[in-house]
Amino acid sequence: MTLLERTATAPISWGVCEMPGWGFQLPVEAVLTEMSSAGFTHTELGSLGYLPTDPGDLRAALDRHKLSLLGGFVPLVLHDPVQTESTLASAAESAALIAGGGGRFFVTCVVSHLDDWRQDPLADREWRIVADALAEVGRVASDHGLTQALHAHFGCLVETGEEAERILEISDTALVLDTAHFLLGGADVLEMTRRYLDRIALVHIKDVDLGIAAQVMAGELSLMEGVQRGLFPPLGQGGLPIAEIVDLLEKTGRDLWYVLEQDAAISEDDPSAVARLRFDARQSIDFLRSLEPVLAGAGTSQNQ
Repeated sequence: MTLLERTATAPISWGVCEMPGWGFQLPVEAVLTEMSSAGFTHTELGSLGYLPTDPGDLRAALDRHKLSLLGGFVPLVLHDPVQTESTLASAAESAALIAGGGGRFFVTCVVSHLDDWRQDPLADREWRIVADALAEVGRVASDHGLTQALHAHFGCLVETGEEAERILEISDTALVLDTAHFLLGGADVLEMTRRYLDRIALVHIKDVDLGIAAQVMAGELSLMEGVQRGLFPPLGQGGLPIAEIVDLLEKTGRDLWYVLEQDAAISEDDPSAVARLRFDARQSIDFLRSLEPVLAGAGTSQNQ
Protein backbone atom coordinates (compact mmCIF):
# COMPACT_ATOMS: atom_id res chain seq x y z
CA MET A 1 0.00 0.00 0.00
CA THR A 2 1.19 3.50 -0.74
CA LEU A 3 1.66 6.13 1.94
CA LEU A 4 -1.60 7.86 1.02
CA GLU A 5 -3.49 4.57 1.03
CA ARG A 6 -2.34 4.18 4.65
CA THR A 7 -3.35 7.70 5.70
CA ALA A 8 -6.58 8.09 7.66
CA THR A 9 -8.21 11.12 9.27
CA ALA A 10 -10.20 11.80 12.45
CA PRO A 11 -13.20 13.94 13.41
CA ILE A 12 -10.95 16.36 15.32
CA SER A 13 -9.51 17.49 11.98
CA TRP A 14 -13.02 18.76 11.23
CA GLY A 15 -13.44 20.57 14.56
CA VAL A 16 -15.14 17.76 16.50
CA CYS A 17 -13.80 17.38 20.05
CA GLU A 18 -15.21 16.17 23.37
CA MET A 19 -13.81 19.16 25.31
CA PRO A 20 -16.55 21.60 26.48
CA GLY A 21 -16.46 24.94 24.70
CA TRP A 22 -14.13 23.68 21.99
CA GLY A 23 -16.24 25.11 19.21
CA PHE A 24 -19.07 24.31 16.85
CA GLN A 25 -19.56 20.61 16.13
CA LEU A 26 -20.46 19.95 12.51
CA PRO A 27 -23.16 17.32 11.86
CA VAL A 28 -21.91 13.76 11.40
CA GLU A 29 -23.07 13.45 7.80
CA ALA A 30 -21.34 16.71 6.88
CA VAL A 31 -18.03 15.59 8.41
CA LEU A 32 -18.13 12.14 6.78
CA THR A 33 -18.95 13.75 3.44
CA GLU A 34 -15.96 16.07 3.79
CA MET A 35 -13.64 13.19 4.73
CA SER A 36 -14.69 11.15 1.75
CA SER A 37 -14.57 14.04 -0.71
CA ALA A 38 -11.03 14.84 0.47
CA GLY A 39 -9.99 11.32 -0.56
CA PHE A 40 -9.78 9.56 2.81
CA THR A 41 -10.82 5.92 3.06
CA HIS A 42 -10.44 5.50 6.85
CA THR A 43 -11.18 7.49 9.98
CA GLU A 44 -10.70 7.14 13.71
CA LEU A 45 -13.75 7.08 15.97
CA GLY A 46 -13.30 10.49 17.56
CA SER A 47 -15.23 11.57 20.67
CA LEU A 48 -17.30 8.71 22.06
CA GLY A 49 -20.89 9.36 21.09
CA TYR A 50 -20.21 11.56 18.09
CA LEU A 51 -20.32 8.68 15.63
CA PRO A 52 -22.92 5.96 16.32
CA THR A 53 -22.18 3.77 19.34
CA ASP A 54 -23.90 0.69 17.91
CA PRO A 55 -21.38 -1.23 15.77
CA GLY A 56 -23.92 -1.94 13.05
CA ASP A 57 -25.07 1.66 12.89
CA LEU A 58 -21.43 2.80 12.90
CA ARG A 59 -20.53 0.57 9.96
CA ALA A 60 -23.64 1.71 8.07
CA ALA A 61 -22.81 5.41 8.60
CA LEU A 62 -19.25 4.91 7.37
CA ASP A 63 -20.31 2.65 4.50
CA ARG A 64 -22.59 5.38 3.15
CA HIS A 65 -19.46 7.47 2.60
CA LYS A 66 -17.15 4.63 1.51
CA LEU A 67 -15.18 4.98 4.73
CA SER A 68 -13.82 2.34 7.12
CA LEU A 69 -12.94 2.60 10.80
CA LEU A 70 -9.24 2.51 11.68
CA GLY A 71 -9.39 2.73 15.47
CA GLY A 72 -10.45 4.75 18.47
CA PHE A 73 -8.90 7.02 21.10
CA VAL A 74 -9.84 5.89 24.64
CA PRO A 75 -8.94 7.90 27.78
CA LEU A 76 -8.64 5.59 30.79
CA VAL A 77 -7.91 5.94 34.53
CA LEU A 78 -5.17 3.35 35.11
CA HIS A 79 -3.31 4.52 38.23
CA ASP A 80 -6.08 3.84 40.78
CA PRO A 81 -6.53 0.14 41.68
CA VAL A 82 -9.95 0.92 43.17
CA GLN A 83 -11.15 1.77 39.66
CA THR A 84 -9.48 -1.13 37.85
CA GLU A 85 -12.61 -3.25 37.51
CA SER A 86 -14.75 -0.42 36.15
CA THR A 87 -11.91 0.77 33.91
CA LEU A 88 -11.47 -2.66 32.34
CA ALA A 89 -15.23 -2.93 31.83
CA SER A 90 -15.19 0.45 30.08
CA ALA A 91 -12.20 -0.62 27.99
CA ALA A 92 -14.07 -3.77 26.95
CA GLU A 93 -17.07 -1.68 25.83
CA SER A 94 -14.83 0.58 23.77
CA ALA A 95 -12.95 -2.37 22.32
CA ALA A 96 -16.23 -4.04 21.31
CA LEU A 97 -17.33 -0.86 19.52
CA ILE A 98 -14.01 -0.37 17.74
CA ALA A 99 -13.78 -4.01 16.69
CA GLY A 100 -17.47 -4.19 15.79
CA GLY A 101 -17.04 -1.11 13.64
CA GLY A 102 -14.19 -2.77 11.76
CA GLY A 103 -11.27 -1.00 13.47
CA ARG A 104 -7.88 -2.40 14.32
CA PHE A 105 -6.29 0.00 16.85
CA PHE A 106 -7.21 0.69 20.50
CA VAL A 107 -5.46 3.95 21.39
CA THR A 108 -5.02 4.34 25.17
CA CYS A 109 -4.53 7.71 26.86
CA VAL A 110 -3.67 7.62 30.59
CA VAL A 111 -5.64 10.26 32.51
CA SER A 112 -6.17 11.33 36.12
CA HIS A 113 -9.92 11.47 35.73
CA LEU A 114 -12.17 11.28 32.71
CA ASP A 115 -13.20 14.90 33.31
CA ASP A 116 -9.76 16.18 34.34
CA TRP A 117 -6.99 14.51 32.40
CA ARG A 118 -3.98 15.68 34.42
CA GLN A 119 -4.12 16.48 38.10
CA ASP A 120 -1.02 15.57 40.13
CA PRO A 121 1.79 13.78 38.24
CA LEU A 122 2.07 10.06 38.92
CA ALA A 123 3.82 9.10 42.16
CA ASP A 124 6.70 6.62 41.94
CA ARG A 125 4.57 3.70 43.16
CA GLU A 126 1.87 4.46 40.59
CA TRP A 127 4.04 3.86 37.53
CA ARG A 128 4.09 0.10 38.08
CA ILE A 129 0.31 0.15 38.65
CA VAL A 130 -0.15 1.91 35.31
CA ALA A 131 2.20 -0.51 33.54
CA ASP A 132 0.29 -3.50 34.90
CA ALA A 133 -3.03 -1.91 33.97
CA LEU A 134 -1.79 -1.24 30.42
CA ALA A 135 -1.01 -4.94 30.13
CA GLU A 136 -4.56 -5.77 31.23
CA VAL A 137 -6.02 -3.32 28.72
CA GLY A 138 -3.76 -4.80 26.08
CA ARG A 139 -5.27 -8.21 26.76
CA VAL A 140 -8.77 -6.77 26.49
CA ALA A 141 -7.87 -5.17 23.17
CA SER A 142 -6.24 -8.38 21.90
CA ASP A 143 -9.33 -10.40 22.86
CA HIS A 144 -11.25 -8.19 20.42
CA GLY A 145 -8.62 -8.54 17.70
CA LEU A 146 -7.21 -5.04 18.29
CA THR A 147 -3.71 -3.68 18.80
CA GLN A 148 -3.39 -1.44 21.85
CA ALA A 149 -1.03 1.53 21.50
CA LEU A 150 -0.26 4.14 24.15
CA HIS A 151 -0.79 7.80 23.23
CA ALA A 152 1.34 10.29 25.18
CA HIS A 153 -0.80 13.42 25.14
CA PHE A 154 -0.41 17.02 26.29
CA GLY A 155 -2.38 17.45 29.51
CA CYS A 156 -2.60 13.76 30.44
CA LEU A 157 -0.62 11.64 32.92
CA VAL A 158 1.85 10.49 30.27
CA GLU A 159 2.60 13.90 28.83
CA THR A 160 6.32 14.65 28.70
CA GLY A 161 9.05 12.88 26.81
CA GLU A 162 10.49 11.68 30.12
CA GLU A 163 7.13 10.27 31.19
CA ALA A 164 6.72 8.45 27.89
CA GLU A 165 10.20 6.97 28.21
CA ARG A 166 9.52 5.86 31.78
CA ILE A 167 6.35 3.94 30.93
CA LEU A 168 7.92 2.41 27.82
CA GLU A 169 10.85 1.17 29.92
CA ILE A 170 8.62 -0.72 32.38
CA SER A 171 5.89 -1.93 30.03
CA ASP A 172 5.63 -3.79 26.74
CA THR A 173 2.97 -1.52 25.29
CA ALA A 174 3.18 -0.36 21.72
CA LEU A 175 3.30 3.36 21.02
CA VAL A 176 1.32 5.92 19.07
CA LEU A 177 3.81 8.39 17.66
CA ASP A 178 1.93 11.69 17.82
CA THR A 179 4.42 14.10 16.34
CA ALA A 180 2.83 17.22 17.85
CA HIS A 181 2.10 15.90 21.33
CA PHE A 182 5.66 14.65 21.74
CA LEU A 183 6.87 18.13 20.85
CA LEU A 184 4.41 19.76 23.26
CA GLY A 185 5.71 17.38 25.93
CA GLY A 186 9.21 18.75 25.42
CA ALA A 187 10.62 15.79 23.47
CA ASP A 188 12.88 15.77 20.43
CA VAL A 189 10.40 14.15 18.03
CA LEU A 190 12.97 12.89 15.54
CA GLU A 191 15.08 11.36 18.31
CA MET A 192 12.02 9.73 19.92
CA THR A 193 11.11 8.28 16.53
CA ARG A 194 14.60 6.79 16.16
CA ARG A 195 14.72 5.48 19.72
CA TYR A 196 11.35 3.75 19.71
CA LEU A 197 11.04 2.87 16.05
CA ASP A 198 10.29 -0.78 16.76
CA ARG A 199 7.59 0.12 19.33
CA ILE A 200 5.56 2.42 17.07
CA ALA A 201 2.28 0.81 16.02
CA LEU A 202 0.42 3.87 14.72
CA VAL A 203 1.31 7.44 13.76
CA HIS A 204 -0.75 10.56 14.46
CA ILE A 205 0.86 13.00 12.10
CA LYS A 206 0.67 16.74 12.75
CA ASP A 207 2.82 19.74 12.01
CA VAL A 208 3.25 22.48 14.60
CA ASP A 209 3.62 26.25 14.67
CA LEU A 210 6.61 26.44 17.02
CA GLY A 211 5.84 29.96 18.22
CA ILE A 212 2.32 29.07 19.31
CA ALA A 213 3.60 25.78 20.74
CA ALA A 214 6.02 27.69 22.96
CA GLN A 215 3.12 29.72 24.36
CA VAL A 216 1.11 26.55 25.06
CA MET A 217 4.08 24.86 26.73
CA ALA A 218 4.69 27.95 28.87
CA GLY A 219 1.08 27.96 30.03
CA GLU A 220 0.33 31.26 28.29
CA LEU A 221 -2.30 29.56 26.12
CA SER A 222 -4.43 26.50 26.71
CA LEU A 223 -4.29 23.73 24.14
CA MET A 224 -7.69 24.78 22.84
CA GLU A 225 -6.60 28.43 22.57
CA GLY A 226 -3.48 27.33 20.74
CA VAL A 227 -5.53 25.29 18.28
CA GLN A 228 -7.86 28.22 17.70
CA ARG A 229 -4.83 30.39 16.86
CA GLY A 230 -3.36 27.90 14.38
CA LEU A 231 -1.17 25.61 16.49
CA PHE A 232 -1.43 22.82 13.91
CA PRO A 233 -0.90 24.12 10.35
CA PRO A 234 -1.04 21.84 7.29
CA LEU A 235 1.84 19.38 6.97
CA GLY A 236 5.02 20.99 5.71
CA GLN A 237 4.01 24.47 6.89
CA GLY A 238 5.15 24.17 10.51
CA GLY A 239 8.42 23.57 12.29
CA LEU A 240 8.54 19.78 12.58
CA PRO A 241 10.80 17.71 10.28
CA ILE A 242 7.82 15.77 8.96
CA ALA A 243 9.59 14.52 5.82
CA GLU A 244 12.50 13.11 7.86
CA ILE A 245 10.14 11.46 10.36
CA VAL A 246 8.10 9.83 7.60
CA ASP A 247 11.30 8.72 5.88
CA LEU A 248 12.47 6.96 9.06
CA LEU A 249 9.12 5.26 9.51
CA GLU A 250 8.82 4.17 5.90
CA LYS A 251 12.31 2.69 5.86
CA THR A 252 11.09 0.07 8.34
CA GLY A 253 9.01 -1.44 5.53
CA ARG A 254 6.18 -2.12 7.98
CA ASP A 255 3.33 -0.36 6.13
CA LEU A 256 2.46 1.69 9.21
CA TRP A 257 -0.85 3.55 9.30
CA TYR A 258 -0.89 7.34 9.66
CA VAL A 259 -3.75 9.46 10.98
CA LEU A 260 -3.79 13.01 9.67
CA GLU A 261 -5.05 14.60 12.86
CA GLN A 262 -4.69 18.36 12.51
CA ASP A 263 -6.84 19.47 15.47
CA ALA A 264 -9.22 22.25 14.45
CA ALA A 265 -11.78 24.44 16.20
CA ILE A 266 -14.43 26.43 14.36
CA SER A 267 -17.30 28.76 15.22
CA GLU A 268 -20.87 28.41 14.03
CA ASP A 269 -20.95 31.92 12.61
CA ASP A 270 -17.91 31.34 10.36
CA PRO A 271 -19.28 30.46 6.90
CA SER A 272 -15.79 29.86 5.50
CA ALA A 273 -14.83 27.34 8.20
CA VAL A 274 -15.62 24.15 6.31
CA ALA A 275 -13.91 25.34 3.15
CA ARG A 276 -10.83 26.25 5.20
CA LEU A 277 -10.70 22.82 6.85
CA ARG A 278 -11.10 21.17 3.44
CA PHE A 279 -8.30 23.31 2.02
CA ASP A 280 -5.98 22.51 4.94
CA ALA A 281 -6.64 18.78 4.64
CA ARG A 282 -5.89 18.81 0.93
CA GLN A 283 -2.68 20.76 1.48
CA SER A 284 -1.55 18.09 3.94
CA ILE A 285 -2.50 15.33 1.52
CA ASP A 286 -0.57 17.09 -1.24
CA PHE A 287 2.46 17.28 1.04
CA LEU A 288 2.33 13.54 1.74
CA ARG A 289 1.85 12.87 -1.97
CA SER A 290 5.00 14.88 -2.67
CA LEU A 291 6.96 12.49 -0.43
CA GLU A 292 5.90 9.33 -2.22
CA PRO A 293 8.26 9.53 -5.21
CA VAL A 294 11.21 10.20 -2.91
CA LEU A 295 10.26 7.37 -0.56
CA ALA A 296 9.90 5.01 -3.50
CA GLY A 297 13.26 6.08 -4.89
CA ALA A 298 16.38 6.58 -2.85
CA GLY A 299 14.57 6.24 0.49
CA THR A 300 15.76 9.61 1.65
CA SER A 301 13.76 12.53 2.91
CA GLN A 302 12.73 15.45 0.81
CA ASN A 303 15.11 17.71 2.72
CA GLN A 304 18.24 15.69 2.01
